Amino acid sequence: MIRVLVAEDQSAVRAGLVLILNSAPDIEVVGEAEDGEQAVARARELRPDLVLMDVQMPRLDGVSATRAVVGEGLADVLVLTTFDLDEYVFGALRAGASGFLLKNTDAKDLIEGVRTVARGEGLIAPAVTRRLIAEFAAGADRAQPRSVPPQLATLTRREREVLGRLGEGLSNAEIAARLDMAEATVKTHVSRLLGKLELRSRVQAAVLAQELDL
Repeated sequence: MIRVLVAEDQSAVRAGLVLILNSAPDIEVVGEAEDGEQAVARARELRPDLVLMDVQMPRLDGVSATRAVVGEGLADVLVLTTFDLDEYVFGALRAGASGFLLKNTDAKDLIEGVRTVARGEGLIAPAVTRRLIAEFAAGADRAQPRSVPPQLATLTRREREVLGRLGEGLSNAEIAARLDMAEATVKTHVSRLLGKLELRSRVQAAVLAQELDL
């Protein structure tokens, strides 16, 4: 079972999300939160596999809550936003979110999105995410080019190839097909390169690959 904590300040929306997720046989909503502070507290208490996090919430916004949840290693975070390219999404990705969904996502895609993140696949809705990564990489930091982290030299050739494909917004299955390797091997490479580069999520790795033009 994928244990999920739903953090959303609008009670009607939260109830709908809970209803949808609980309809899936492999997903269990173990808790709810109506603001960011409560989301962090409940994540510490319940240790869910994933937090479905709204970005615009009272007391503590979703970005700050994401930073706390991911920073403490409490759970993966999948953020919810009204717009696909708002500033909150950028902040959430920098904070270590594993991906994002739009609030108008239909029930089937919401369930599949949760499953995707639970499998370690951080890029939800690839067409939208690729645009997001490109916009993120071309943002305010463009005026101050990203310096090459010294840890990049510790990557193997295969790990660098996988990192480059992450920058294209590819899933593990797509990377496996592109590089002619097993999907499980891709997952291992992703895990290792994240550790070496001291990154919190594959989305951050994708942004780094974009910024370094890998």
